[in-house]
Amino acid sequence: MQNTLVNLEAPDYSKKWRSFFPVGLSLFTTVLSMTMVFVALSAIADDFEVTLKAVSWVVIIESLVLSALIMPMGRVGDIFGWKPIHVIGLGLFALGAFSTAFAPSFMALIGARLIMSVGNSMIQSTQTALAIASFPPEEQGKAIGSQSTAVAIGGCCGPLVAGFTLQVLPWEAMFLLLVPLSLITMVAAVVFIDNSVLKHRQTRTGRTFDWGGALLSAPAVIILITIINNPFNLSFFSVYFIGGLAAVALLLGSFCFWELRSSSPMLELRIFRNRTFATAVGARALGFMAATNIQLLPPILLISVKGLSAGSAGLILVLNFLGMAIASTTAGRLSDRFRPKPFALFGFALLVISTLWMSFATTEIPISFLMAALVVHGLALGFWNVPNQALLMGSLPQSSLGIGGAFSNLTRNVGNVTGQAIVTVIVVSIMTAEGFDIPLSEIADTKGSGDAFMNGWKIAFWLAAALSAGGLVTTLITKSTSQKKIPVPESSFSTQQSIDETKQSADLSVPKVQTRTILVGVPLILTLILALDWFWMKKNDSDE
Repeated sequence: MQNTLVNLEAPDYSKKWRSFFPVGLSLFTTVLSMTMVFVALSAIADDFEVTLKAVSWVVIIESLVLSALIMPMGRVGDIFGWKPIHVIGLGLFALGAFSTAFAPSFMALIGARLIMSVGNSMIQSTQTALAIASFPPEEQGKAIGSQSTAVAIGGCCGPLVAGFTLQVLPWEAMFLLLVPLSLITMVAAVVFIDNSVLKHRQTRTGRTFDWGGALLSAPAVIILITIINNPFNLSFFSVYFIGGLAAVALLLGSFCFWELRSSSPMLELRIFRNRTFATAVGARALGFMAATNIQLLPPILLISVKGLSAGSAGLILVLNFLGMAIASTTAGRLSDRFRPKPFALFGFALLVISTLWMSFATTEIPISFLMAALVVHGLALGFWNVPNQALLMGSLPQSSLGIGGAFSNLTRNVGNVTGQAIVTVIVVSIMTAEGFDIPLSEIADTKGSGDAFMNGWKIAFWLAAALSAGGLVTTLITKSTSQKKIPVPESSFSTQQSIDETKQSADLSVPKVQTRTILVGVPLILTLILALDWFWMKKNDSDE
């Protein structure tokens, strides 16, 4: 009778993929929406008759809200439960998408995007914790790898879905598409996320919310992201810019002072004494600062310099996400079987190679050169990102998975925004210094401007290689720890033999999956590269 009671209390991971399904679907939905918005900016600007500078606030508002709320929402999830916060976030996201589609004015659209972003912050702050909790502790790498694969698939589909939709329907249709997708995900989360497993994996941390920490961190992050984005084109030496930096320093200092004295802090700053956590966070920030070049510069090279259509450029850029999807799955499973650190080192080394590879690009490079570099860069991103997050999350206690996942995502967001700002400053400064202060649409028709752009490109990717090397060194000094496991009583198994058989089957399943991934993924990538290169050559021949 005693054994039966233990069986009922032991976590059952037999439905792990069913439990992960709504989490993966929410990742796909949020990334899909973020990538689609970039494609729709021009159409939104034309519809509301606003400038491209003004319409950029459609993206900036999301960046600000996500960065400001993701940590507080992670703490709320730790207090009240990851699942209810995730479900409420999906509902708000659907409401915001519906309101965006029917916004009567541009300001109403910004307000609707604000609602969407609040929901997105609730979703993103709990996604990592829910993904990890869906799998047994010894499969944490698989959970994070599956999460990153869902992100890559969303990134692949976003530009393609947006491009097709805008060819036949108005931009509002894209946001209406997100409504049923969000509602389906919300229902799936309610039905499929396993409550019995969450009871064992989530340790509630009390009902006290750290309002002081939230009220100090949110404005600090908002001001910091605004300064980095610099949407008002302020001079670096203006009183507003310097005052903003001073305000950030004051708010962050006050935040640290408050958190160290709070009985229930939003972010336990003492976790930075944990060398594994601190160095993994540092490597993560450097990695995303280095990787952001791919989001900005190749689209400009393909469309504004080489003259490809947005659709053709989108197909080529998908190769980056495809490489990331393959590497994420592989790195996650290998991190579980061995240790995450060697694969994180391999990923950062590959990132150094891919960024240096990109630095040799010129206006005359064959399209296959760029496509191959995009694949390698995607593989690098998957190989360092997943093991890095496994190191970061594996160094935390179970009670901090929510805030840990939120802080991991905040580090990614700030790294991306900072990298984008640095790249923009480098390229614009060099082009301006060489006498080409012109819109991107005029690069193809302005003699010499393409070479000026590539000069900025080269320096930007040299800097990215240096940042990647910094991430490599930081990972090298990261202390590799074994994954924290939740003990499961042996009585929950019928015999010791069943335990051995379970472990053996888990070990044997890994190489089979990797073989299938490589046998399918690599030929698919090579076929796409050859097909797109052939298409590009045919297009050039027809133009001539």
